[in-house]
Amino acid sequence: MLCGRSGYVSESLRLCANCIRGRPEEAEPLIFEAHRRVRSRYGLPPAPPKAKNGIPCNLCANECVMGEGEKGYCGLRMNVKGRLSTLSKPSEAVLHAYKDPHVTNCCAAWFCPAGTGLGYPKYAVRPEAERGYANLAVFFYGCNFNCLFCQNWSHKEVEVAPRISVERLAERILRDPTYTCICFFGGSPEPQLPFALHLSRLVRESQPKRILRICFEWNGCGHPKLVRQAAELAYESGGNLKFDLKAFTPMMSYALSGVSNRRAYENFEAVYREFYERRREVPVLTATTLLVPGYVDEVEVEGIARFLAELDRDIPYSLLVFHPDFEMADLPVTPRSQVEKCYQAARRHLNRVNIGNLHLLSFAPP
Repeated sequence: MLCGRSGYVSESLRLCANCIRGRPEEAEPLIFEAHRRVRSRYGLPPAPPKAKNGIPCNLCANECVMGEGEKGYCGLRMNVKGRLSTLSKPSEAVLHAYKDPHVTNCCAAWFCPAGTGLGYPKYAVRPEAERGYANLAVFFYGCNFNCLFCQNWSHKEVEVAPRISVERLAERILRDPTYTCICFFGGSPEPQLPFALHLSRLVRESQPKRILRICFEWNGCGHPKLVRQAAELAYESGGNLKFDLKAFTPMMSYALSGVSNRRAYENFEAVYREFYERRREVPVLTATTLLVPGYVDEVEVEGIARFLAELDRDIPYSLLVFHPDFEMADLPVTPRSQVEKCYQAARRHLNRVNIGNLHLLSFAPP
């Protein structure tokens, strides 16, 4: 640690929140090394490559430029002898899909059609929770972030991930009328958005009168044009874009996730301005934040909440209680005092604030 103070500090970073935010020049090399060490275990580059005369990829905000033999940050694309080799394309992706009965642990279930019947009969099959129906959960391998607290870290194992064609997955959805949602998550969908968009359009065009909501749970740092297409699908189908706004200050985002998340805020605002007012009664977007002990504190949450409130005080916002995982398995469940401070910080700005994973608080320190 730079300051030597006590508190919740993960060995993966060996930096506290105050040092990350207040001493960025000293903290930066320690942060880079923490992420390099983790990513090297999976054969991933320590930072988005920026090779001269390399092959560019613009699917996400990292905007990798891969030199000969280099992988992109997500691990799904590589420059092989001057040509782009990819594990994902509109017709095929690396993913695991499973049936998730309603009401799921979706972070929007507290207000969405599946969890409440909101929007019935246009967007929901019944006026209350859709028990007896299900969501198709599509877990994408690969991610444009490197979150040290990742609770789905197996997404990094892209080389052994199953490859599934768009036709095969579409057939699975079309022959099962109990599916009322498709939720793309991971990892994060951004590196495989072309596949997600193609699949969504295929099933909606095949059964245009069916209630089948399209949802995305992501970090939000995709290419703006692709994000807009996803937002349009969510808007038309009664679905939702769930932006995981992991931190507000740039250095905290870099410390926890290895890259900037500024694009997430830009995309969130763009989606809000085009789609939110057109469907206020069934919100087309929401934000979530995982309360990482000692790091994602009331300073971060208040910054996020203020950003949301400048758009609309009624945007739904969920604070998620953390459980130990991946490189931050040495941290506890979010302390109850931190949850309370973050909740109060959010409520100062927003009307609709939810706390998710409440059951974990029985294991939390004060």
